[in-house]
This record gives sequence, structure tokens and C-alpha cells, in this order.
Amino acid sequence: MKIDPSRIGFDIDGVVADTMEAFIRLAAEDHAVPTIRPADITEFEVEDCLDLEPAVIRAIFTRLMQEPLAAGLKPMAHAVEVLSDLAQRAPLTFVTARPLAEPIAAWLENELGPEIFASARLVAMGEHDNKGAYIKGLGLSHFVDDRAETCVGLEAQGITPLVFSQPWNLGKHRLPTVNDWLQIRALCLE
Repeated sequence: MKIDPSRIGFDIDGVVADTMEAFIRLAAEDHAVPTIRPADITEFEVEDCLDLEPAVIRAIFTRLMQEPLAAGLKPMAHAVEVLSDLAQRAPLTFVTARPLAEPIAAWLENELGPEIFASARLVAMGEHDNKGAYIKGLGLSHFVDDRAETCVGLEAQGITPLVFSQPWNLGKHRLPTVNDWLQIRALCLE
């Protein structure tokens, strides 16, 4: 059974945006942090798994939140092509815990193009734990997120979550997963 493109929504960080790559790169470039490997990020809250000063972590995430374009935030592999294909069938919907909509809206418009972004819906809610109400209010039945706790909460609210596999969510849930954007394409379009 295929997922109707009009009924699926997406988190941004760790799903659409390769926030892990940007975090690791900015830690090295801006803060001279020795090499961090993706496998080192075993917790969603990076301060729980990396030996970094809280001020460094805050500075990196603040830059990514406020200046995603200037920080060089990149999309996940195949995200733009799959989202572009989905957008031909229905407007895209993004629900993010980011507190500011404008910077990530500019990033999405830059990555997807103004025509696709013009019809997209973006909710920047500023927290992780109440996405379900927004997702239901937007008429979605499925949601892709990288935070296992969010997905567990969505399932309890009758929303079908798809956990986007990342090192910080491995072994922390028993929910359906997607490993990449090609799997999302297969679920929705093939």
C-alpha cells in the first residue's frame, strides 16, 4: 500500500537537512574540535554523547538555526529530487522543532526552488513534543522524523511514523524505518 503524497509530512533536521554533517563540519572549522564521526553521535541530545563544552554545542546549533544558508547546511542525499517528485503530486508539508521559520524557509526555498516552495506548508513550532497536534491539524496520516521519542508519541496519537535512520535512534524503537530518501520515494511513488 502506497502512502498518498498529500498525507505525508517531514521533519527537517536529520531528515531533509543533513544537520549531522553540518554540525561535525562546523565543530571542526569554527571551534577546532577534533574529528567527530557520525557513529559518535549516539544520542539525539549531542551533549549526552559528545565531550564538548555546552557553549560550543549551543554556538553551532544557533548558527544552524539562524543561518542555515550561510552555515552551508546541505540536504540529505536524494532529498531534493524525491521532494521535487512528491511536489508534483501534492504540496509538501514540513513540521520542525526549529523555533524560527524564516531562516529554514529561505533554506528550503533555495534547495527546492521558489515554485515548489511557494505551495509548501512549513510549521516551525519551537519544540519537539507536540508535533502530533500540528500533524493532525494539517490532515497528515504519516510523518518522517529522526527523533525516536517523537515518533513513539506520534504513533500513540494515531499517526503512522517513519523513523529516518540515524545513529542516535538505532535500537531505541520498534517502529517502521526508512534508511534514505529512495525508500521514501518507493513508499510514495513506485
